Amino acid sequence: MSVMNAIETRFAVEDLLYAYVDCLDHNRLEEWPDFFVEDCLYQIIPHENESQDLPISLIYCDSRGMLQDRVTAHRTANYYAPHLYRHIVSGVRILGEEGGVVSAQANYVVLQTHLDPIDYGSTEVYSAGEYRDKIIFTDGVAKLKEKIVVVDTSRISSLLVTPL
Repeated sequence: MSVMNAIETRFAVEDLLYAYVDCLDHNRLEEWPDFFVEDCLYQIIPHENESQDLPISLIYCDSRGMLQDRVTAHRTANYYAPHLYRHIVSGVRILGEEGGVVSAQANYVVLQTHLDPIDYGSTEVYSAGEYRDKIIFTDGVAKLKEKIVVVDTSRISSLLVTPL
């Protein structure tokens, strides 16, 4: 990768990550699957499982269709207390490129603000961990081939209904 390509790649990856979390933070979940290619992987796995090569995930979707089904279930079948999310992404690193697939990682923190009458306005750290992404470029557009979210702990204070 030349220096100019490295800079352009970094900006494209950062733009993809920031647009991704903006979509989630503003509850535009119907757009969320569009960040992925058709044949993709989205996985949320606790650090303790990942570090021991245990395959048990909190969420596992291996196609964009499964992501769309998750959004449909979120909108029609799940019952949860109203809340807002705010994602903070930092430490974005480009790890390399192989065969047209860029590997990147970043740290994330998700804050959850409660909108239910009992806890209205209280904010807590909902999740923290690391994004491990594989990104491809199609016609100059960055898309996720793989997004593995390694959460620092499997303890989640409430139902995990919204993607991280």
